[in-house]
Amino acid sequence: MQTPPSPSEYISPALVRLLAVGAGAAVANSYYNQAFLGYLTADFALVAGAVSIVPVLTQAGNAFGVLLLAPLGDRMERRSLILMTIAALVIALVGAAVSPGFAWLALASLAVGLFATVAQQIVPLAVHLAPPTGRGRVLGTVTGGILIGILLARTVSGTISDLWGWSFVFWFAAVLMIAIGVALAVWLPRVPPTTDMSYPRLIGSLWTLVRTHPVLRRAVTVQFLIFAAFMGFLSNLALLLAEPRFQLGGTEVGLLALVGVAGALAAPIAGGFADRRGEGLVVSAGAGLVVFAFMIFGFWQGSLAGLVVGILVLDLAVQSSQVANQARVYALDPNARSRLNTVFMACMLAGGAVGAGLGGAAYAISGWTGTCIFGATSAGLALVISRAPRLPGLDTRRTDPHP
Repeated sequence: MQTPPSPSEYISPALVRLLAVGAGAAVANSYYNQAFLGYLTADFALVAGAVSIVPVLTQAGNAFGVLLLAPLGDRMERRSLILMTIAALVIALVGAAVSPGFAWLALASLAVGLFATVAQQIVPLAVHLAPPTGRGRVLGTVTGGILIGILLARTVSGTISDLWGWSFVFWFAAVLMIAIGVALAVWLPRVPPTTDMSYPRLIGSLWTLVRTHPVLRRAVTVQFLIFAAFMGFLSNLALLLAEPRFQLGGTEVGLLALVGVAGALAAPIAGGFADRRGEGLVVSAGAGLVVFAFMIFGFWQGSLAGLVVGILVLDLAVQSSQVANQARVYALDPNARSRLNTVFMACMLAGGAVGAGLGGAAYAISGWTGTCIFGATSAGLALVISRAPRLPGLDTRRTDPHP
């Protein structure tokens, strides 16, 4: 078993900021292509809708990366794993930039999504190096960087593709990741693996972790529901703004989404509060604020100002609950943090997929009111689960073996 870092080895504020930038830049690679799909349709002479395979394959790569690569952080020396994954990501980005045809670009997009999950290797490393009393703050800073990367990706990509073309977006991303990789190579400490399990056993232990830890089951259930509400909102935001009461286009949608940066900047504050007052209180407060945000969206449907206020509340709430839930999960087993992160993120992303689907169905049936009802219901259920003292199936320890 690996010994925890000594006080002199704890992460410095400068390294925390570097890891936040690295995680944000890495995850942005999964979202760049969403801003220039129109250019791809024209350049490759595609029929309507065919270009959607690019973001679909990118997100599929994300799913495979979270499930198959992220757990390796427990099995391999983490600094080397992160640098190798960044190198592979750079190769995938260059491959996308020089694509001679659409099939090539589609395969390169799958690889970009696969290796962009290096962000999910950086997060457990940051938690491992953080002092016990400051893990929430460090986690909040790094995950805040991830959210900023997601929010800025479309704006950066749209601007570059408008000025110089879509291939320059991939060249820009490759150069950025090379610079980050060099910085991490210089400043990251070496972190020995925490297990010598074979790869098949490592992947199999994911289910063992779920069975063993009631706290993990409760945390992923709550975050599944909160992220479902969040993605139900995001998937229908463009449809709402295109309605006659707003008549706003894609550029305005992107700019409005940047309001969420304020929520990302507040994440370290929420993490620090979780360190002092406990993660459970922050998780419940986050779920309650998500319900409140959807009440704002529902009662002030024709108000752009109400929409901005609601987005601020929603992003702050989702980010705060995620930071607190992750801090709670990481504390379960210091030797399995990469695998715990895999379980947490996989369940959260599954919630996002379900939320996008059900939120879209709710909008089709009842318009924006249906979206608000779905979001408030999902978050309300998360709030109930987070506060319930004991729930059958979630709080029963099912087995004792150490993963």
